[in-house]
Amino acid sequence: MNIKSVYSIGIIALFLTLASCTGNSNKNEQENPLSYFDNPDQTIQTGGIKIIPIETPKGTFNVWTKQFGNNPTEKILLLNGGPGGTHEYFECFENFLPKEGIEFIYYDQLACGHSDNPNDTSLYDLGRYVEEVEQVRKALNLDKTNFYLLGHSWGGILAMQYALKYQDNLKGLIISNMMASCPEYGKYADEVLAKQMDPAVLDTIRMIEKNGDFENPKYMELLQKYFYSQHILRLDEKPEPMTRAFSQANNDLYVIMQGPSEFGISGKLTNWDVSKELKDIHVPTLVIGATYDTMDPKYMEWMSQEIPGAQFLLCENGSHMCMYDDQETYMNGLIKFIKSVH
Repeated sequence: MNIKSVYSIGIIALFLTLASCTGNSNKNEQENPLSYFDNPDQTIQTGGIKIIPIETPKGTFNVWTKQFGNNPTEKILLLNGGPGGTHEYFECFENFLPKEGIEFIYYDQLACGHSDNPNDTSLYDLGRYVEEVEQVRKALNLDKTNFYLLGHSWGGILAMQYALKYQDNLKGLIISNMMASCPEYGKYADEVLAKQMDPAVLDTIRMIEKNGDFENPKYMELLQKYFYSQHILRLDEKPEPMTRAFSQANNDLYVIMQGPSEFGISGKLTNWDVSKELKDIHVPTLVIGATYDTMDPKYMEWMSQEIPGAQFLLCENGSHMCMYDDQETYMNGLIKFIKSVH
C-alpha cells in the first residue's frame, strides 16, 4: 500500500471518528440530565422558592412553594398530611425523582410551615383549601399537559376533592394513604386496629379520650408505643425530615380538622365521604396503600377499582409513612406510574 493510500484511509478514519463524536455529543446533549436543573426563569434566583398570594374570605395571604427540577411535562405538586403538617417529610423524594427527570414542588398550605398563619379557624375548611390549591396551580402555570397532584393522608382528601372539581386541569392524580370515606376510616380504626391492641392499653386510651384529657402525657405515650409505631412508621429511628415536619405542625388546625390523634377521626372531617363519587374521576390515577397503614388497604384497592382505569400500589411492608418504611416499593411504583401517563 502506497503512502497516498495510507493517507487517504487515515483521513477517512478521522472523519468517521469526528462524525461519531459529533453524533454522541448531540445525543448526550439531548439526554444530558443537567437540563433538568436548568431554570427558564431568568430573574433573580431563589432556589426555586415562589411566594404565592392567596385570596380568601378573610383577605389575601401568602403561601410558600419550592420547585425542584425542571420538566415541562412532568410536574408533581405535593400535598402533605395533617392537616397542619409541612412539606419537609417529602424531602426523601429528592433521592429518587431527580434522576428520573421528574419535577416536583413542595408547598406549605395556609397556616402551615413557611406560609402565613392568619390564626383564623374559619379558614380551616376543606372547600377553601381546594380553592387555594387551584390558585397555586395557576400561579405555577400547571395544566393538563404537565400537572400531577400527589396527596398524602389529609393531602389525599384534598387531592380527591380537588380532582372532583378541577380534574380538567390534571394530567394525573396520586392518592397516597387515604381512604375516600372518613366514616370508613374511623370504622377501620375501631373494628380492626383497636382490636389488635392490648385490651388494658385500649381501655386506658379510651378512658383518656372519654374524659377529654388529651394533654395527659400518658395518652401520646401509649399511642406512640402501641399504635404509631405499628401503623404510622415501622422504623426504629424516625427519619430527620419527619421529625422536623412533625415538630412544626399546626396542632390547632390538626385537632379542629382531624381530632386529637391518628387513632380514628373526630374533627370537622368526621363525616367526609366521596366514595360514591370516585367513579366521576377520569384522569389517570394511582392509589397507594400499605399493609400496616391506619387506612384499610383492601378499601384502598377497592377505590382503585371504582376510579375508571386507576392503578393500585400496595406497599406490603409499609405503614402510613410508607415512603419511608417501604421506600423502594413506594418510589418505584410512583415513578412507573408517572412515566406511564401520556
